[in-house]
Amino acid sequence: MTRPAVFLDRDGVLTELVPDPSTGTFESPLHPEDVALVPGVAAAAGQLARAGYLLVGVTNQPAAAKRTVPLAVVEAVQARVVALLAADGVVLDSWRICLHHPEGTDPELGRACDCRKPAPGLLLDAARDLDIDLASSWMIGDTDSDVQAGKAAGCRTFLIEVARSAHKRTALVTPDRRAPDLAQAVTVLLSGGADC
Repeated sequence: MTRPAVFLDRDGVLTELVPDPSTGTFESPLHPEDVALVPGVAAAAGQLARAGYLLVGVTNQPAAAKRTVPLAVVEAVQARVVALLAADGVVLDSWRICLHHPEGTDPELGRACDCRKPAPGLLLDAARDLDIDLASSWMIGDTDSDVQAGKAAGCRTFLIEVARSAHKRTALVTPDRRAPDLAQAVTVLLSGGADC
């Protein structure tokens, strides 16, 4: 029997974005000590789980492909995210992580793939493994690529309009709903209401 899911982007939705040391733009944390949860995400995720949604993290993490940091550091950052969520009582049902980048210089990870958002591969893979009903599921993210991946997978989409990731959004992509953060998105999602 299939179940609905909420696919959650990681950085900018669950965790705070941090300044990239080389560009100054806000991006994914590159070190475990830089990981911090966005306030209110644990309570919001708990509401979704209690409402019967599977929770699946879906995230692009190309730092190892670009050789910005070693793969072990990327894995340590992810482990820190999982640990912080668990400390607040939240364990996602699954995580799907794309480590690739088409312009990466790592010989194994530097390539095009069908899992890097905006491609829907991460969502489709999770749907197969977890018997997810994509038509009744949501993709919640803070970038155009999150919305595009959700739509390509057949999900409804929620755009979190975080100021720090505004450089990854355009007016060319239209989500089903918008909110300033995950907590307010969950309130709208569970009430069936309009945008925040």
